[in-house]
Amino acid sequence: MTQPDIADVRKLCERHRNWGRWGPGDQRGTLNHVTADSIIAAAGLVRSGRVISMALPFDEAGPQNGRFNRFNPIHLMTRSGADVMAGTAVRDFYGGNDRHFRGTDDLVIMPLQSGTQWDSLAHVVFEDRIYNGYGADQVTSRGALRNAVSNASGGMVGRGVLLDIPASRGVRWLEPGTAIGADDLQRAAGQAGVTVGRGDFLFVRTGAMARARDAGSWGDYAGGPSPGLGLQSVDWIADREVAAVATDTWGMEVLPNETPDVFQPLHIVFIVHMGLWIGEIYDLDPLATDCAGDGVYEFFFCGPPLPFSRAVGSPVNPIAVK
Repeated sequence: MTQPDIADVRKLCERHRNWGRWGPGDQRGTLNHVTADSIIAAAGLVRSGRVISMALPFDEAGPQNGRFNRFNPIHLMTRSGADVMAGTAVRDFYGGNDRHFRGTDDLVIMPLQSGTQWDSLAHVVFEDRIYNGYGADQVTSRGALRNAVSNASGGMVGRGVLLDIPASRGVRWLEPGTAIGADDLQRAAGQAGVTVGRGDFLFVRTGAMARARDAGSWGDYAGGPSPGLGLQSVDWIADREVAAVATDTWGMEVLPNETPDVFQPLHIVFIVHMGLWIGEIYDLDPLATDCAGDGVYEFFFCGPPLPFSRAVGSPVNPIAVK
């Protein structure tokens, strides 16, 4: 069997390119599949009121190891209780009105894609272009002038569907380097009793976080060999016109990549050409446990990015409501 290469990636790009589909000025990509009617229908999936977060804690214990200039969040206090106890040593923050009232404040220093996050449609450049054919010069030293993550701030709401690939195979997790194809996605959907369709937010669990937890260390989770979506998943995902895809891995697609001459080929196809929103580092284990418990793998999803101006990614606290 011939190993896939850049020619195969270009063919997938051509087959699934959405440039101009929603107009020459579009910056929302596959979020255009979400409609008012689909959101109303998704709200009907709330039956018990259970709320499940898919976010990792944003702290120094996160998965980053410094690769690709990413580090774990640094949390600092700018005003603390100790400052209050210091009395007159604390400067007045409230214009003389703080005799009975004192406050605490803090700040966070972090790469926007160091934890649970969305990639924007400006995150990946291929052959000098970003989504919808905009030139790479639209991502400047001041940030993304086109395709910024804020374009999704009002649209990450709808029907969520979990496909638990390890559970469908009867294993605890997929081993690093395992590529997930169309057959795997369809099998998991069949076992879950769901049909994935237009405007859905698709969550694909590989068990990568469960594996790290079992080992007691993140190890090379961030940037190392990983299970993930493979080239054989592209047509299946594109044909269903989903709004977004998120996984429990650092990079969404299988590593090592199936294309030795192209790094992260699915990012090129999905983000640059399809305009598909990609979520990474989602903690899908609690959701998987809940879905296995009640046999319901669909839910109301809400997970908009923080509307950072001109940002190419954003942390998020994605929520499933059942």
